[in-house]
Amino acid sequence: MMEALPTALEVDEKSPESKDLLPSQTASSLCISSRSESVWTTASKSNWEIYRKPIVIMSVGGAIFLFGVALTCLAYTMKLGKKSFEVLKMTGPAFLSLGLMMLVCGLVWVPIIKKKQKQRQKSMFFQSLKSFFLNR
Repeated sequence: MMEALPTALEVDEKSPESKDLLPSQTASSLCISSRSESVWTTASKSNWEIYRKPIVIMSVGGAIFLFGVALTCLAYTMKLGKKSFEVLKMTGPAFLSLGLMMLVCGLVWVPIIKKKQKQRQKSMFFQSLKSFFLNR
């Protein structure tokens, strides 16, 4: 009924390029290699490497937020033409909300990263503890 899956793919010995295209990993090693390498490596990262993305998101979000504030203030404080007033009246709050959204996303991302770091430290501790007891 069910055909057996081929255990290895047959490759013509004359074409070395086709050998490069074949996966050399078994199913069990694929599962292991799909995990994050940072869990298995013990080299610690610097704070800049850990928090770089949230800092950039917060910085860009803050800049866009301030730009939106400036556009909104210009729209309501300066005497502008009707068309300029309408454009600034629409774009100012749009930039303001976009910047605020990015700023909040960056601020929320920081505690998530801290929690992940704690979980990773616990995981590494339990892995070392497990290997200590199993290797006796």
